[in-house]
Amino acid sequence: MLQSSTIKFLKELKKNNNKPWFDANRKTYEAAKANFSNTVEQVIDGIAAFDEAIGTLKTKDCIFRINRDVRFSKDKSPYKTNFGASITKGGKKINLGGYYFQCEPGQHFAAGGFYMPEPNDLAKIRQEIDYNFEEWTTILSNKTFKKYFPTGIEGISSLVRPPKGYDENNPAIGYLKMKGYIVTRPFSDAEIQEKNFTKEVVKTFEAMKPLIDFLNRAVE
Repeated sequence: MLQSSTIKFLKELKKNNNKPWFDANRKTYEAAKANFSNTVEQVIDGIAAFDEAIGTLKTKDCIFRINRDVRFSKDKSPYKTNFGASITKGGKKINLGGYYFQCEPGQHFAAGGFYMPEPNDLAKIRQEIDYNFEEWTTILSNKTFKKYFPTGIEGISSLVRPPKGYDENNPAIGYLKMKGYIVTRPFSDAEIQEKNFTKEVVKTFEAMKPLIDFLNRAVE
């Protein structure tokens, strides 16, 4: 579970997103980071029970730095106002489908799938959906899947016209136009502080595993 002090730190950081404040509150940051890291470690252990490839990961392989890359951004705020972890086979730097968890006051969520794949990978995923559309729809219509992700696949963004090589009348065209494939389950500030929170996150990730397996099979 995540502690109220972790949420409080992130709320305060949002109000005081500057280096002098951060330096003055570094001990509080370290405690919040440790709490998040411990939670991620528990989640990794839980995922490993149904996805062996994740069991070899360390928290450092998954957790993102809190420092923002401001080189090409108009927003020069030096810090992110969330803690995030990409739990993907091979670690956060590997371009594969996987699990993602983010802690941000009022916007906590567990998500997974394949976020904005490279053009070659996207083409492979589209082909896999086209060739195996029945399997794809079976995954998305599964009762457990729908329980955790009632809104289904989020396409990030979609093409207006069919991608090259596909017809508008293709039964899978809505998915073939998508540029990414993500499912998300939100959590409230109260929910992330409950004792069974990490178990709920693990259950959420287990429900999305068939989707991730399908997407990664396409690109590997």
